[in-house]
Amino acid sequence: MATAAFPTRDDFAALLNEQLGGENEAFEGRVVEGTVTAIENDLAVIDVGLKSEGRVPLREFAAPGQKAELKVGDKVEVYVDRVENSQGEAMLSRDRARREAAWDKLEKEFEAGNRVEGVIFGRVKGGFTVDLGGAVAFLPGSQVDIRPVRDVQPLMDLPQPFQILKMDRRRGNIVVSRRAILEETRAEQRSGLIQSLAEGQVIDGVVKNITDYGAFVDLGGIDGLLHVTDVSYKRVNHPSEVLNIGDTVKVQIIRINRETQRISLGMKQLESDPWEGAAAKYPIDGVFRGRVTNITEYGAFVELEPGIEGLVHVSEMSWTKKNVHPGKIVSTSQEVDVKILEVDGEKRRISLGLKQAQSNPWADFAEKHPVGSQVEGEVKNATEFGLFIGLDGDVDGMVHMSDIAWGISGEDALALHRKGERVQAVVLDVDVEKERISLGMKQLERGGVAVGSSTGGGVNKNEVVTVTVLEVRDGGLEVQVGDDGATGFIKRTDLGRDRDEQRPERFQVGQKFDAMVTGFDRSKKPTFSIKAMQIAEEKQAVAQYGSSDSGASLGDILGEALKNATKK
Repeated sequence: MATAAFPTRDDFAALLNEQLGGENEAFEGRVVEGTVTAIENDLAVIDVGLKSEGRVPLREFAAPGQKAELKVGDKVEVYVDRVENSQGEAMLSRDRARREAAWDKLEKEFEAGNRVEGVIFGRVKGGFTVDLGGAVAFLPGSQVDIRPVRDVQPLMDLPQPFQILKMDRRRGNIVVSRRAILEETRAEQRSGLIQSLAEGQVIDGVVKNITDYGAFVDLGGIDGLLHVTDVSYKRVNHPSEVLNIGDTVKVQIIRINRETQRISLGMKQLESDPWEGAAAKYPIDGVFRGRVTNITEYGAFVELEPGIEGLVHVSEMSWTKKNVHPGKIVSTSQEVDVKILEVDGEKRRISLGLKQAQSNPWADFAEKHPVGSQVEGEVKNATEFGLFIGLDGDVDGMVHMSDIAWGISGEDALALHRKGERVQAVVLDVDVEKERISLGMKQLERGGVAVGSSTGGGVNKNEVVTVTVLEVRDGGLEVQVGDDGATGFIKRTDLGRDRDEQRPERFQVGQKFDAMVTGFDRSKKPTFSIKAMQIAEEKQAVAQYGSSDSGASLGDILGEALKNATKK
């Protein structure tokens, strides 16, 4: 029977259970308090009341990056992993003890939504590891800072607050965020700072970031947007042309949206407005020199002075080049002379004309080549209604198909000419306002309409002229006025009053006789009539030598007229 001097194994177990809280309490897997009995090299020897002591590395008693401050006799909490290992020593862990205590504490903080303090001590794929007082958490790279951080080294081994985003004790998973703390802090600072700002206030700021549409300026804890259109009155294609990151700039607060905490800034508002008095400085029809700053599909922008630009619409760029891209007429940075067409100071718009500042080639052509003058040019294009001829001054003239040649149809005349062929023509009409030049080619042919005349061959309607038979046809006669005058046609029915006289075969080629000009056809060729001339002569004779009331016969009247004509 066991005595107090010699306790049995059962006695020892009873004493152990009493110390640890009873028979039903398991010793392994618990956090217990122990005493440091010795420090050997990098190990601390700890007595937790078991039959043997345990050894724990000193690094487990120090925070990451710090030295452990531990001495013999200190009371510490450790986690009992195993009561006895193969060497008969207790398996203890300070990290596990701290981790278990930390998890209990972190769960309470997470439920309450409180911040926790931790230290970034390592780098892993996709982020970093954080020590939260013994529990290891994951810090994603996107949650380190508000903006991407290139170098995280200054943030490591430094105690700082974090926000727990997610916890799973069973899996041992904790996700934290440093960015959430910074955003919350910044929101508080922004809210306080934005209350101290007012629209119209002028303040200094530092350029933090530059984008295609503007620059973000730090106003001392809150950012404002300086839009590219508010950088300067002159054209700025990209903010980097004027600003650099880190520049200190003076800006004016244009608008403040306190709900969204957005601030709009401006720099040009601190400069004098060049549009003040622009209408007086740039009067309509005035010609000024400017620089092309931008070219678009619909025209080109010309800078008259810094801050004042005008638009030259594509229709106002050239007298002769139509339906072409403005980039084929002018180039960026080119200096050009422009004419002021319209000024709208309220809308800050100036309409300019490039071609108006140059001489009008149509007016120049009309001055150099009056109606009736002869010109030469190249056939630029052949259409179904005529030919377009390239002329001096880079202008085109048109020869209607009816003015290409005598004696043939317009379609047949068009077939005689091809693009690129050089031809001669006479100027028939010049319309400067409509930018049209009418030309004629057949008027240069022998027997055509006399050059410079408004009617065929210089003859007038109702005029009696002497003609020569050129050709006898079944339908009438082809005749010519004089030896080199205009040619025309006498219809069969116009060869005489009587049917016997209306026979073309009674005439011969080369025969000359008088006929009256009765009109002109569409090609301005005169038409003649012997019949009309006879009727006109009879009317004149009746009016001069008798009337129907005198009782004289028509033969008597004509006889008397013929007698007087013979005497003359």
